[in-house]
Amino acid sequence: MNIDEIDLARTEFWSEPLEYRERAFDLLRSEDPYRYFDLPEEIFGIFPEQKGFHSLVRHSDVAEASRRPEDFCSGQGATSTVDFPEEMLDFFGSMINMDDPRHKRLRGIVSSGFTPRRLASVEDSVERLAQKITKDALEKGECDFVVDVAAQLPLLVICEMMGVPSDRVDFVFDKSNTILGAGDVEYTPEGTDVLGAIMGAAWELAALMREMLEERRVKPTEDLTSALLYAELEGEKLTEEEIASFFILLLVAGNETTRNALSWGLHLLTENPEQKEILWNDFENLAPKAVEEIVRWASPVIFMRRTVTRDGVRLGDREFEEGDKLSLYYWAANRDPSVFENPHQFNILRDSNDHFGYGAPGPHFCLGAHLARREITVMLREIQRTIPGIFATEQPDRLMSGFINGIKHLHCTW
Repeated sequence: MNIDEIDLARTEFWSEPLEYRERAFDLLRSEDPYRYFDLPEEIFGIFPEQKGFHSLVRHSDVAEASRRPEDFCSGQGATSTVDFPEEMLDFFGSMINMDDPRHKRLRGIVSSGFTPRRLASVEDSVERLAQKITKDALEKGECDFVVDVAAQLPLLVICEMMGVPSDRVDFVFDKSNTILGAGDVEYTPEGTDVLGAIMGAAWELAALMREMLEERRVKPTEDLTSALLYAELEGEKLTEEEIASFFILLLVAGNETTRNALSWGLHLLTENPEQKEILWNDFENLAPKAVEEIVRWASPVIFMRRTVTRDGVRLGDREFEEGDKLSLYYWAANRDPSVFENPHQFNILRDSNDHFGYGAPGPHFCLGAHLARREITVMLREIQRTIPGIFATEQPDRLMSGFINGIKHLHCTW
């Protein structure tokens, strides 16, 4: 492979086999760990013309940039490689597209809504829903693991936690797929106005949340929507727009990690039957390690962007200018051989696993990491108990995306 053939900005790169992606990032890591990529010209019909981005592919660089928000901020432009219009940021930014003090304020108010009692209730929901999902799957004899199992748990947990009416759950699923799958022809068919489809889905989800907030002003409930409506921190409350934006973030960020980690998990356990046997034979002891290894290997969020705040900022041996965009490739950092032995190998017995599957350390480390770990663990446990002979019967039907390392479909039987 020639390094000049690699173009992380082009959608086609992300449709290549995973082995190609691994080789590309290995080459970037060793030869040009801050390589610059121009954005493809065709996007300038949708977005204003703008500069491209530098890729960070080493574990140490991704960690350092994440810990230095004063130099590498989240609140300028977007956390994607493309600067979004202001109206899109209002919907999709929420906390991940903010810097302190606004970020700290919003995160603090949201966190105050997660009381010990509410967290206990959510954990009970995870157990109950995982049992129902595996029972329903077992009755089918075979299924699409993504649609019938992996995608169901986080979606139902979030909808139950927020108090979404049961007859609107399928609607929420469809709209979140449109947002997550933008650019994939299954979710945005050829000829579709992609930006319009994303914005339309966001508007509809925000409208649903406004309806729910209106109902809870009249009649408060025990769900998180009510908690966020009335939560206060130092006399400050969330606005209706901030709650709607958080709801969309929760659906997207809270859905994709569990959904895709579980989907890749089945693929990995099918491809590595000896690992599956080890895990199934000692599940309670090995589950914590197995979950971390699945998330490391899958890296459901491929990258997040940061923007350089001033001229002369240094990272490693490179100096950057104000406004430079840096894409922090968690997927590449999680395969850095200086941190992980045989990084491309799936190994649930790894002694240490300092991965960035939930983002790197810093103010933007995933607020829902604990819940995601819990969901993955509980679902794997239910599968081990109920459908231990499960296996994938085909290769993953991957999502066409440079942002989410997703699987759309994965047929399985047992």
